[in-house]
Parts: sequence; C-alpha cells; structure tokens
Amino acid sequence: MPPDTVNALLNELGDAMPLITIGKSVNGLPIYGLKLGQGKTKVLLWSQMHGNESTTTRAIMGLLGDFKAGKHSEILNQLSLYIIPQLNPDGAKAYTRYNANAVDINRDAVALTQPESLALNNVFDQFQPHFCFNLHGQRTIFAAGKNGKPATLSFLSPAADDSKVITAARLKAMQLIAAINDSLQQDIPGHIGRYDDTFNINCVGDLFTSLDVPTILFEAGHYPEDYDRDKTLKFIRNAIIIALNSIAEENYFHFSVQQYQNIPENSKDYVDVIIEGVTIKEGDKIYNDQLLAVQHQEVLIDNKILFQPKCVAYGKKLDLIGHQKLSITELKINTLIDFEVEKTIEIF
Repeated sequence: MPPDTVNALLNELGDAMPLITIGKSVNGLPIYGLKLGQGKTKVLLWSQMHGNESTTTRAIMGLLGDFKAGKHSEILNQLSLYIIPQLNPDGAKAYTRYNANAVDINRDAVALTQPESLALNNVFDQFQPHFCFNLHGQRTIFAAGKNGKPATLSFLSPAADDSKVITAARLKAMQLIAAINDSLQQDIPGHIGRYDDTFNINCVGDLFTSLDVPTILFEAGHYPEDYDRDKTLKFIRNAIIIALNSIAEENYFHFSVQQYQNIPENSKDYVDVIIEGVTIKEGDKIYNDQLLAVQHQEVLIDNKILFQPKCVAYGKKLDLIGHQKLSITELKINTLIDFEVEKTIEIF
C-alpha cells in the first residue's frame, strides 16, 4: 500500500469523509486523518507507523468503504472515530519499517523528534480519545504459545510502568482483547497470541497507556500458506470491527483479566522453510545431512515486494518449525551450502 494507492482510495470516499491533513512526513508527503461518527466515546486508530506493515492499512481502507456503504451504522452512532490510515508514508513508499530519517516512530513517543510522531501526538492531544488502536503487522516467525500454531493475530495491553500494574486503562484494554479473542477463536482457533508486556515509555502504546488511555496493540500475522495475507486481512478487519462493536455496546466489561492472560504468549518458533539433507560448509568444516532453516526477507524491487531467502541456522536437529519443509533433492540448487547467517540463497 504505497502512499499514492492509499491517497487515491481516500479521495474516492468523497465529501462524506473529508480528509484532514494532520502533518507532513520527512519528505513532505501529506499525512491524512478522517473523523467519522457522532458518538460520545472517542476511538483513535492509526496504521502503518511502520511502513512495511500494510495489512492493517488494507483493513482500514476496507472498513472505510463499509462505512461509506452504510454498514456498521451502530458503530458510528455510538462512537466518534479518528482514523489515520498511513502514519508513515515515506516508510510505506520505501517499504521499510523506518521513516525517511531512519527512525522507528514507535520508539519516538517521548522525544518526538520526527514529524510523523508529532502529527500523531497532536491528534492524541486534540482529540482526547477514550481508546486507542495501534495497528501493526508481525513477521512469520511467531507461534501462539511455545511450538503452537502460527500467530495469525496478536494483541497486547501495554504496560503503564515498569511494575506492569493493571491500571484502569490496562484493565479495559485487557477486557477488550479478551472479547476479540473470544469471538475470533471460532474462526482461527489456536492462532491468536499475546505480546510480551515489557514496559518501554518510548513506545506509543506504553506512553498512551501511562496517560490513562486504554491502548490496544493489533498485530496482523501469518496464516498457513497465506503469504499475501489475504486471509489475515479478513481476520484483522473482523478484529477491528469486533473491538469497535464491543466498545459501542459496552459488552467487553463481561470479560476478565484471566481471560486475557489465558491467551498464549508469542514465541519465536517458526521459519519460512526448513530444507532437509543439506551439506553445510562453514569455514573449513563440512557437515553432512543437515537441516537448514531459511527465512524470507521482504524487499522492494521495481515496485514489487519480493521474498529473498536468507540462511538462519542449521543442525541435525533444530528447535524451529518450518512453514514449509523441503528436501534438498526437490530444489534446483547445489546440495553444498556455504553457510553464513543472513546469506541470501536461491532455492526456487
């Protein structure tokens, strides 16, 4: 979702959803917001503060299309929404996590050194939301619990301080996540994870939670054989709608902290490919009949996102799960791999 694509879709929404320019990026690209609804409870949503995490932006654009078509009217009757579809347009254009100054906006919440950080902070101060949705994408490496299923969606109620005390704001976020999980387990049982809540005041979610605003981290992850994330798109979009409806209907109060904590914590257990029967050369040593773990790195080449296979690890046994398992005999490559971590290899 490069900025030109997002902006063209936003302009198609018409006068019913006028765009607000909330700031400009390092390279001078406009950062847009939209205000919808007339309810008392205010929800601030932002997506793609990391430019290479576009699934939630696709979900937001679909949701805006729904609103234009008259769907989800109860949400707009009960809530007032402020939506920032793409906070980091420079990063989106370059397909990188960082902004044009090579800064992670999600580590700039306190320092506010970047124009994108200032734009979000100004909206937060002016809009004074009752809830915040921090929309992200996660890598294919995560399992929902140790050696669990791939984490298709993950959530977090961020800590408000180093003690991780459950403040009133955290409690609401936990209850809301529990409500989302309860509903989505019917569609993706075992595919929902929970992020570690180590406190970092420089992260936007942690800062906003410390300011007593319930903030929910949404992470769009991997569903089996869904590298285009079309299935994940459906699930993350549903998660946003479930969350908004739960706030509008105030039914999240029925859920408990324990139900939130029962969501398994994410574990880095997956790689994209494990190749069997590989001969590994590392330095002057040769290791026969090895398992080779390979992770795809997304790169932007000629305006297309391509997957570059990178070496991760090897061994007779690996404490890793492959989304795909292949034999070296199936591949048109040399059975001898000169191994280096992060080395690109051609396997297809």
